Amino acid sequence: MDLGRRELGAFFLGALAGTPACGRPPLPSSAPSPLVGKPLPKVERRAIDGRKVDSHAGAQAIVVVKFFAHYCEPCKRTLPAAQALAASRPDVLVIGVATDEEEGVVRELVATYGLTFPVVHDRGRVLSGRFRVIDLPISFVAGPDRTLRWVGGPEQRASDLEQAVDAMTP
Repeated sequence: MDLGRRELGAFFLGALAGTPACGRPPLPSSAPSPLVGKPLPKVERRAIDGRKVDSHAGAQAIVVVKFFAHYCEPCKRTLPAAQALAASRPDVLVIGVATDEEEGVVRELVATYGLTFPVVHDRGRVLSGRFRVIDLPISFVAGPDRTLRWVGGPEQRASDLEQAVDAMTP
């Protein structure tokens, strides 16, 4: 078969259309959320350790906002993966949002799991409302343009969060 230059180009573009760019993994299935495809809601607070947190500041390529609570057993199972991601990917801003009533419980959870990423206490669940959180645990991942691209809900596997970040890494 003798293909012309135009046909050959179209053939290669068609062949590559289903292939992730630069060997990146595909984005895992997202949990349903009306926020997907919209700007990441802003998180601007002090973490429980005093650090200033601003989800829209800095040069981080990707932002992860992870909601959890002490009373939520599935949350506890996902915290080690969030910590591993934060430790291995300094180019990603990981923000924890604890929805517990008392800050002392949040501090205990941070110490128990050795969380080094900033964790804010969502007093009054203002951030939970802004992100429309219904179930825990839940993670929101925004790309470099701060557009929300992926939501990991209670059914997420430990590897899904890392895969979502890898898929969005420029």
